[in-house]
Amino acid sequence: MIRMVTGLLFMSAVMVADTLKSFPVDYYKIKDKKEQKERFVKILYPLILKEEEKIRRERAFVEAFFSHFTEDGIANPEAVARLAKIAKKYRIKSLYDKREYLKRVDTIPVSLVLAQAAIESNWGKSRFAKEANNLFGEWTWGKKGLIPKNRPEGERYKIRIFSSLEDSIASYMRNLNRHWAYAEFREARYEAREKGMQFSGFIAATYLERYSQMREKYTKMVKNTIVKHGWNLLDDRSGSEQRRLSVGRELAMLSSNITRGIEGF
Repeated sequence: MIRMVTGLLFMSAVMVADTLKSFPVDYYKIKDKKEQKERFVKILYPLILKEEEKIRRERAFVEAFFSHFTEDGIANPEAVARLAKIAKKYRIKSLYDKREYLKRVDTIPVSLVLAQAAIESNWGKSRFAKEANNLFGEWTWGKKGLIPKNRPEGERYKIRIFSSLEDSIASYMRNLNRHWAYAEFREARYEAREKGMQFSGFIAATYLERYSQMREKYTKMVKNTIVKHGWNLLDDRSGSEQRRLSVGRELAMLSSNITRGIEGF
């Protein structure tokens, strides 16, 4: 019963969040910094959970595929086609490399997503967040993109434009899960999973020195942001009844608050 109620609350919050493609106008009218930061989390949290759920479903398929494939040695053509699609998405070179799938097809700690989004987008107030829904400072070398005002002469990169905040979150997660620069991050996460240990955002930040030219200073900034706002609590994966009830209440409040935000928009 608890799972059903929590699931319904989750879907309710996500359905409301789906109507928000960008930060609503009234978000930028909030003068109180604490209130605005709380609203920032309320807007992004359901979108993060939604993308996490997509990854969990992909991972569940991968685990089921290799379990059946190992047992009877026969793979359904449709299942192989789906596996190939996942391999392409996560840039996995060997189709039947189970270990590599388990390294790459995995969730990103919620606290880490929130902290990096807050830092990279200045709590959604940066030009890139406003004009391009770009929460994480992702670059592109394509034709479409925003040209940074202080881009060095001779450089050709642009700031990638996303159609929604959710698309920006999904792209960020793919980036951490498949780019060569974050191989150490994925290895540490995989080892933690194998040992049954928690891989929190605070721990994960240690392996993201390549994300910024600030290197170690950047990882400290991410960790400090997580600790300051208590977001480490969002990484709890204990699965206890108390936690599921807590999440259910959080999502109920998120749904209510986001709805009011849309009405205000």
